[in-house]
Amino acid sequence: MIDTLLQAELTVVVISPNQVKNLRGRYGSAGNKDDRFDAYVLADTLRTDRARLRPLQPDTPATLALRRACRARKDLVGHRVAAANQLRAHLRNVFPGAIGLFADLDSPISLAFLTRFTTQAGADWLTPNRLGTWLAKQGYSGKTAPETLHARLTAAPRGLLGADGDTQAHITRALLAVLATLVEQIKALETQISAQLTAHADQHIFTSLPKAGRVRAARLLAEIGDCRAKYPTPESLACLAGVAPSTRQSGKVRAVGFRWACDKQLRDAVTDFAGDSRHANPWAADLYNRARSRGHDHPHAVRILARAWLFVIWHCWQDGTAYDPDLHQALQRVLQATETKTG
Repeated sequence: MIDTLLQAELTVVVISPNQVKNLRGRYGSAGNKDDRFDAYVLADTLRTDRARLRPLQPDTPATLALRRACRARKDLVGHRVAAANQLRAHLRNVFPGAIGLFADLDSPISLAFLTRFTTQAGADWLTPNRLGTWLAKQGYSGKTAPETLHARLTAAPRGLLGADGDTQAHITRALLAVLATLVEQIKALETQISAQLTAHADQHIFTSLPKAGRVRAARLLAEIGDCRAKYPTPESLACLAGVAPSTRQSGKVRAVGFRWACDKQLRDAVTDFAGDSRHANPWAADLYNRARSRGHDHPHAVRILARAWLFVIWHCWQDGTAYDPDLHQALQRVLQATETKTG
């Protein structure tokens, strides 16, 4: 709705709910609340205090372009997963040995293997020495020995041979072409996203976060945007990201549940970052582990961690400063407690 108003070139002013609550006291002491009264309070406040209110500015063209590129990459990743699953289901019937040979079916070495050895008959030609020679030509840097890979290949169920195998090989090549194209285009988009991120004025904020990398930092920047007035408080950012619980209270009944109404793209970007940050940041790991010890499942614990990270990100974003672990007081307390225990 806000994007639609901005596209119509209407001025949008952000007034937080806490401000509205305090402004009601201007017009009466009874504490009554209804939609019409709130609309009057907002309209009159805009009339009298316009100079002190910050109009909402749309994101810059650089941010919008980065957002489109990041979302396009995310869509292509979804297509890649679907194509890999389709190829895996096909190989399970015609060439099962190729499925678990390497770690990922869509990895470059796995795609190269299936391109060279499309059928069971082609794989039967291999010996440990021949497989080792072929892997060396491909520049395979995996830690698995050719003898182990060959043992996996021979221990797997046999695939189709003869005319049936040759017929199914056409389908294998077609699925491989689709999957290889998707992998190639995703890499091309990642290169473009990295270049756009480098040229962005806020890139230093998001690339400084632990485990952010390039694509993950670009997604965070693109989904949060660069309009500071859009999120006047860290709570507003956490609520729109869907990592703050939704509370409903009536009388003595109080229910806290999952927040369904949110920006799904923003929530996916924030939780993706938060879930991996615990592997590089002791404070994040401690927060996640304490949430798990309280009985929360993994997605819930990640949302709790994401909410805490958004408070940190919001302050860095508002101040225009990079994340500095030495200035993160909660992290320093965790490190000091760890040193005390080990000492």
